[in-house]
Amino acid sequence: MLNIKNLTVSYQKDRILNELNIEFQAGEIHGILGMNGAGKSTFFNSICGLKSIDSGECLYQNEWVNSDHIAFMQTHTYFYPYMKGIEYLQLIGKQNPDFDPYHWNQIFELPLNQLVENYSTGMKKKLVFMGILAQDRPILILDEPFNGVDIESNEKIIQILEYLRKKGRSILLSSHIIHSLTDCCDKVSYLKNGAFARTYLKQDFNELQVLVKELVSQDVANVLDSLEKI
Repeated sequence: MLNIKNLTVSYQKDRILNELNIEFQAGEIHGILGMNGAGKSTFFNSICGLKSIDSGECLYQNEWVNSDHIAFMQTHTYFYPYMKGIEYLQLIGKQNPDFDPYHWNQIFELPLNQLVENYSTGMKKKLVFMGILAQDRPILILDEPFNGVDIESNEKIIQILEYLRKKGRSILLSSHIIHSLTDCCDKVSYLKNGAFARTYLKQDFNELQVLVKELVSQDVANVLDSLEKI
């Protein structure tokens, strides 16, 4: 279990996460939803040690979580120049001799012997996802894993996540597309004002969709109303 206790994180004088508490169970896909600027990426970066925290704890099996526990897919990934897809996977998965990139590539059909710089955005996203699989960690944190991929690849990723969930992995993911979360998650937590306002179970997902629609509709309606006054 990944246990986040009283996590507080700031950027300069602005507090982004405010004494945030949440638990993530093994064998569970847990979505993180929030409007732009809510702190989703800050939350993930803090767990992974890429962002210093003000206070609080991030514990895995009652010990401070570290890089041996987590495979982290960031929203934007840097690739070394002149690196082939297969070289990237061999580098990322060098500590996991059981990982066979060509076996997994039967699903994604990437040109692994070509330079990554010639890949499309969707191909790079799939390569990074395969890199996550190569690490074989108990916790997977995926920041916007569905960005840039087509419908078919989106479904493939969801089916692989379901396979990993059954293997007992703890999977955290964020998405700006609410249907991507409700299609694959066991729970979705709504991040607002630096804390989780509520965690929604599957039976509550319709209520979550209504909430998001109302929040967006209010912003759109205000703009449209202002146009009528011009």
